[in-house]
Amino acid sequence: MTDLLANAPSNWGKWGPDDEVGSLNYLTAEEVLRGVQHVKQGSVFTLQRLIGDPNGDPVWPGRTPAERTQILDESNWDEGNGGPAFPGGLHYADDKINAFLQGSTQYDALGHVWYGGKIWNGYDARTTIGGLDKASIQPIAERGIVGRGILLDMARFRGKSTMDTAETFTHEDLQECAKAQGVTIEKHDVIIIRTNYLQQFFEKGDAFYDGFCEPGLTYSPELVQWFQDMEIPNLVTDTIANEVTTDPVSGVALPLHCALMRNLGVTLTEICDLEKLAEDCAADNQYVFLYVAAPLKVALGSGSPVNPVVIK
Repeated sequence: MTDLLANAPSNWGKWGPDDEVGSLNYLTAEEVLRGVQHVKQGSVFTLQRLIGDPNGDPVWPGRTPAERTQILDESNWDEGNGGPAFPGGLHYADDKINAFLQGSTQYDALGHVWYGGKIWNGYDARTTIGGLDKASIQPIAERGIVGRGILLDMARFRGKSTMDTAETFTHEDLQECAKAQGVTIEKHDVIIIRTNYLQQFFEKGDAFYDGFCEPGLTYSPELVQWFQDMEIPNLVTDTIANEVTTDPVSGVALPLHCALMRNLGVTLTEICDLEKLAEDCAADNQYVFLYVAAPLKVALGSGSPVNPVVIK
């Protein structure tokens, strides 16, 4: 990774030595208002995938899906088994989940991935020991993310119901997709990419992970420079890792996590459900909108579940 990204651009120090939200700094009040201008109908779309889907929850290999446990329900009172007695006779349901913070639709903290002993903004990687003292998810959650979002429906653009394993595309492909949709990617846009690849998880089950390599953006110096020049604050996708899992040229795993997130401070959002939004955009040809998101405020966390909201 160090050799591959030796000459890559960096935003370390751009917003001061203590910055922990990176390129989200581009989303000023003016950018919020720019996004609001694209609210035309009042239509609302939520992008989180269901936690505890009966058909399974797609997660990064090695992680396990969230487990929901029922703690209290009417059976506790039916069976006299621990249902608390409240004056007036109130009964209630209670449950909990045990989950990876990045085991569902989620935001990465900027300190989530690193190389060379340094995380975002040059903080020492040892600040991650026992929890992220620097560049955790908390500053992003405190800030929130609001701006103009643009859907780039790469699957539809390529005439596919779902993109293929290890299929790649570039920033130039994103621009061509936007052109075909009749829109233009602008500076400071929240870029949202649809592949519908996770449909294969629901069709294949555990076989989905055989030879696991998702489709997505592939690394090039030109792509990274384009993200830098366009001052992109947030990359949102419907895949588990935002980019092709292993770069087909260098053989390096997840180089864009390092080039975009670790070096430029671009926030990454993963495992979104874009299907209803994509259908609506194709029907009314409105591919730009207001995007709003706020991950959970988890102290020291390397990521957090989120339910992003699109308003058209």
